[in-house]
Amino acid sequence: MGTSDANATSSSSSLIKDFLRKCGGVAVIDGGFATELERHGADLNDPLWSAKCLFTDPHLVRAVHLDYLEAGADIILSSSYQATIQGFKAKGYSTEESESFIKRSVEIACEARDVYYSRCCESSSDHSTDGKVLKKSPILVAASVGSYGAYLADGSEYSGEYGDAIDLNFLKDFHRRRVQLLADSGADIIAFETVPNKLEAQAFVELLKEEDIKTPAWLSFNSKDGINVVSGDSLSECAAIGESCEEVLAVGINCTPPRFILDLILSIKQVTTKPILVYPNSGETYDGIRKEWVSNTGITDEDFVPCVDKWCEAGASLVGGCCRTTPNTIRAIHNALSGRRTV
Repeated sequence: MGTSDANATSSSSSLIKDFLRKCGGVAVIDGGFATELERHGADLNDPLWSAKCLFTDPHLVRAVHLDYLEAGADIILSSSYQATIQGFKAKGYSTEESESFIKRSVEIACEARDVYYSRCCESSSDHSTDGKVLKKSPILVAASVGSYGAYLADGSEYSGEYGDAIDLNFLKDFHRRRVQLLADSGADIIAFETVPNKLEAQAFVELLKEEDIKTPAWLSFNSKDGINVVSGDSLSECAAIGESCEEVLAVGINCTPPRFILDLILSIKQVTTKPILVYPNSGETYDGIRKEWVSNTGITDEDFVPCVDKWCEAGASLVGGCCRTTPNTIRAIHNALSGRRTV
């Protein structure tokens, strides 16, 4: 499925279900982006985080997308998680430049997909001699939208505590233009991810309706206790917001320790009939004050991957990784899911 085919299908409420059917019932989401950019040599010590590379090192962004595609990812997320008009303008860029960076994030992902498709067409098998996965099944590009807390770059996307001054209308106005830009960028789906509270989830679904956004979306929350989202709001109530919105095609969890995922899937399953997605982090602890991950607090790929079958048995159909997971993690997930595919 090429870009034009993907875009044509994206207006349909059955996009994810059709996609999953073509993938054999389960699909692989890509993994941590910032870690890989740093491995390629990028300096991300900046409030824009990985979005900084949209104007400093776009070739590295494309390279990371390709790494994940060649590791077996069926869905790649644009490097727009922390890309906001407000954030770019704070760095001295104009509104027009800021908007172009946001659209460029999706363009780069689509370019990587095109390169991958070309490599697949040139290959006679689903694996190249150097272990790269070159499959001829469809690839989706998801436009990543991080929370307001991600823009603040103070770790509040891991707490959901924005203060009493931040209300529903403020959050809608904050996200509105970025969502419009990403909806018109050529992405197949919008990924509202690491949503830390019920208020922001409500803001996202209202924006989809108010702006008559044609590109469908998914809604993914984060948790630090395996019961609620990080703000303390009920996960069931948050997931129900996604269930009630026709434009939201899948609901799930990301950037959450693997040990919590199984119970969270079961909780979400009680309130939604939509596909469930999970892309946990490595389980490492993030120090929001020092802005670094605490070493030796996570799990290895060898410990991560055995959980994948359990998550799918519990109800997840889209599985990947978030912070600190790598193409090696995604390759292992791809291999683990191969036996579950029906095609």
